[in-house]
Amino acid sequence: MSTIAHKGNYRELYPPIEPYDTGFLKVSDIHTLYYEQSGNKAGNPVVFVHGGPGGGTSPTDRCFFDPSTYRIILFDQRGAGKSTPAAELKENTTWDLVEDMERLRKHLGIDKWVVFGGSWGSTLSLAYSETYPEFVKAIILRGIFTLRREELEWFYEGKGANMLFPDYWEEYVDYIPEVEHCSFMNAYYRRLTSEDESVRIEASRRWSKWEMATSHLFINDEKVAKPANQSTWALQFARIECHYFVNGGFFKSANQLLDKAENIRHIPGTIVQGRYDVVCPLDTAWKLHKKWPEAEFHIAPDSGHNSQEPATRTFLLNATDKYKNL
Repeated sequence: MSTIAHKGNYRELYPPIEPYDTGFLKVSDIHTLYYEQSGNKAGNPVVFVHGGPGGGTSPTDRCFFDPSTYRIILFDQRGAGKSTPAAELKENTTWDLVEDMERLRKHLGIDKWVVFGGSWGSTLSLAYSETYPEFVKAIILRGIFTLRREELEWFYEGKGANMLFPDYWEEYVDYIPEVEHCSFMNAYYRRLTSEDESVRIEASRRWSKWEMATSHLFINDEKVAKPANQSTWALQFARIECHYFVNGGFFKSANQLLDKAENIRHIPGTIVQGRYDVVCPLDTAWKLHKKWPEAEFHIAPDSGHNSQEPATRTFLLNATDKYKNL
């Protein structure tokens, strides 16, 4: 286990690049996914699995990978980013997304790929890799999240994170009448699925602002302002997140991802976790480490949840470099 990334050794992301290929893949009668490829056309395939669910990808996500050696695949999950229809909840479950990843792999003619995901992306990466381990070369995970009830209650139900950010929690809570405080997630879900667009937008803004405010060790004002400035993104993010959370991630059991870790123990892997991650606390990463001791385990000592914090970013770049010639 490594816990230190020396400040003098912090790394910057690879330079920005543009995709050499973009497309849309129809995965159901309702949903069509956006995908893109960048880097080396003949390189080692890696799929970036974004967070949320509902967060979508961004150009910066390409920059965790050496473009001279990696064939970099990004895709927006159902209802997220450029995928259509935006914020759609029908036919949108974890297992739909697992099968979408498999459809995309086949569509692109890829035999095996490296799987990279953080936050909800770690959830989906685990679900996919545990279901289709034969198609996974290596796994890189950050900010581990398995949708256990205690993880959700810690962050969304006033069971922990609220005590560290009472100022931002107040705005999240005050929107919900006291009679509904027995379940904030269910209360928000009612509003995020309201027929009144103004209610959906306001609920999505408050839900998303709470997560943006708590995602960095030092509050990032630009991220905090994002839900107000990007209403479509906020609606995708909040609606899809809440949909998954009130449904327990559509898992058969609370510990399903941890219990199925046996399926991936033979696959090379790296786990990176911020010591002060408030969104996805270290406890879950530690439990995965115990279930998957063969994987490298790194605690970024001065990081919260965000992948761009220097120690976390450095550990992730080191991991992608390690697996780039598999």
